[in-house]
This record gives sequence, structure tokens and C-alpha cells, in this order.
Amino acid sequence: MKVPFLDLVTPHKQLEEELLDVVRKALSTAGFIGGPMVEEFEREFARFCGAKYCVGVNSGTDALRFALLAAGIEPGDIVITVPHTFIATTEAISQAGARIAFVDIHEKTYTLDPEKLREYIENNCEFDSNSGKLIERKSRQRVAAVIPVHLYGQTVHMDPILELAATYNLTVIEDACQAHGAECFSKKENTWKKAGSLGKAAAFSFYPGKNLGACGEGGAITTGDEAMAERLKMIRDHGQAKKYYHDFEGYNGRLDSIQAGWLSVKLNHLATWNEARRQLAHRYNRLFADAKDVIVTPIEPEWSKGVYHLYVVRVSDRESLQAALAQAGIATGVHYPIPLYLQKAYAHLGYRRGAFPVTERVAAEIVSLPMFPQMEPAQQNFVVEKALAFLESRQTIADHVVGH
Repeated sequence: MKVPFLDLVTPHKQLEEELLDVVRKALSTAGFIGGPMVEEFEREFARFCGAKYCVGVNSGTDALRFALLAAGIEPGDIVITVPHTFIATTEAISQAGARIAFVDIHEKTYTLDPEKLREYIENNCEFDSNSGKLIERKSRQRVAAVIPVHLYGQTVHMDPILELAATYNLTVIEDACQAHGAECFSKKENTWKKAGSLGKAAAFSFYPGKNLGACGEGGAITTGDEAMAERLKMIRDHGQAKKYYHDFEGYNGRLDSIQAGWLSVKLNHLATWNEARRQLAHRYNRLFADAKDVIVTPIEPEWSKGVYHLYVVRVSDRESLQAALAQAGIATGVHYPIPLYLQKAYAHLGYRRGAFPVTERVAAEIVSLPMFPQMEPAQQNFVVEKALAFLESRQTIADHVVGH
């Protein structure tokens, strides 16, 4: 038996006729950029996320960058995020002209730790009550925003982050690129809220492997702010609200109509696919339940309803486990092996190893196991069987060495 890391073939075969209908519609109307199919998807996805507005763009990276620009982040402003995420999060900050500040993650959730955020603010910043600005003491620059990253399909604990943001006038932009349909409980509103409806705005990616994936590149920003939505539409289209009338320099970041049409087709199935992922994750947890001494499975905090974009475990010897599973025909991944501040791209920031110890511990031990809605029980049983066989053999060897 071979088990892929994800299956992008089966769902497209199942939806083939509906997807081809989208292409035929585009060909018959010559509507390839923007237009009714994009507008229809924007309405549907905004409704799905519980947001008032959605603006389709050409990637998740541009979604986050455009959101920062539309929120008024200015060159030199500081934006806080985590070092355990894909580089697109920090690329968006830098490319918006802002400066990156990192805060460590929580050991159990792998997402931004609200207490570490509080410590960063209290230890490194001062609040100017006259201007209403949070100022970093060392650089004297404004700390303008925070980007909590909903990682692996789990939401960040948003209540304390939103409270801090309200206290210090920080703009909250959700990086929801891995969290389509994930939910977070809001104590303030006493209700579950979808990722994409919690901050000033949220960025989504529709890269093919995501829970809601295009058949190519795609992204979107959700927001409850009408003025921000209108500005985002201009940013994505060369700064114009009317053809050839440019209020400012913008970008070419539009969403193709065919991609939007395909996303609308898939959106009808997303809730079902997400529930399948949840059931698979819970079954993984049960199958690994008696091996907690050799493998750490993901937790789902009481304030989160995850959609398991990835099923990420921690083990002490990741590389050997991956090699053993690969030999058995099982594909795995690592998301993400090197903290961003230790990447060559960010050497200029001056961080050293040890700066964010939780991130470093997690990055050395995580491994992503196969996870996709169409995964069969037999495939999952095979993954667990082979993983446990390897881990228990290593544990037996370790016990033998200690005994002697």
C-alpha cells in the first residue's frame, strides 16, 4: 500500500463536470479576469466566513500584503507575528514597507502565545496616550499591527490578543491561509466565530493543497470594513476604481474568473471535507492514544474548532521516522523545519539561535502525516501501524541501552 501526503486527483475527478462547466462559461463569455464569477465567489466566501466583504486576489501572499497596505500600515511601522509560519507571512510585512517583530509560540498549540505578546509589549514598548500610539523603545518606531497565524487549521486564541490590540490600538490582521472554516469561540460575543471574521481583516490562500484550493494560484481578503474593501479592490487593480483613472500606484493582483468559478464549485463541499478532516484527526488521536510517551498528537483547545489542514505530530527522531515511513510507501512533510529568524533571508534582523526557544523545540520535532478528506481507514491504519512499529522499536532500543 502507498499513502500519499494529500490527494488532489480524486476530488477533481469527482467534480470534473462542474469544473469543466466553469471553463465553458468563461470561454463562451470571454470573461477571464474579474466579472460576475469573481463577484459571486466573493459574496459566497464572505458569507461562509461570517464577514461582510471579500475581495479576491491572486495569492495568499498578496492577500496579506494588500490587507496591511489597506489598513494603513506605513513604511517603518512594526508588525508583530510568529517565527513559526511560512515565509509569506513575513514577506507581506517587509514588502508593505514595515518591520518584522517576532513573538514566540505556545508549546501546545504552535500558534502565537498571547502571554508572550503581552510580555513583548510591556518589556519593549511604551504607550503614548497623547498620540494613541504604541512605540518600541529601542527604535522609536510605531508598533502598528499584529498578525496572528491560524496554523495547521487551528485558530489562535483570539480573545486575549484582541483585548491587547484594543488596549494599545493595534490593527489585527488574521493570517487565515490554512484555516478555511476553522472556528474560534469569542467570550465577548458568546458565540463561535469563523476565521476571517475576527480581526480588522483576514488573508486566505487558495493554493491547490489548501482545504479550499484553486486549480492554480488564488487568494482573498475578508473584512467587515466597507472602506477597506473598496481600497483593497483598487490596490489589486493598479490603484483604479474606474478604468484608466488611478488614485494611487497599486498592483496587478486580481483573481482569475475561472479560478473563482472553480472555488465556488468547491466551496459547496468545503464543510463536508472539513468534517472529514476532523474525523480523521480524531481517529488518528485514538489510534495513537497508547503511545503518548513516543509521539505527541495535536490538541484542540476548548476555544478552537480546527479543520486540520495538516495533521502535525512531534517525535524525537523525525528524520528517521520519515525515512521509515517513506520506505513503507508513506509520504510525510515538515511544516516548518527552520524558524524564520534563522533563515538566510532574515540574517539581517540579527536574531540568534535561542531567541525563541519554543519555536526551536517545535521546529526540530514536528512531522506532518498524510491528511486529506478522501483518506480511507485502511490507509490511515497503515500509517499508524508503520509509525508505531518504528517508534516502539526505537523506544525498545533506548530502554535496552538505559538498562545496561
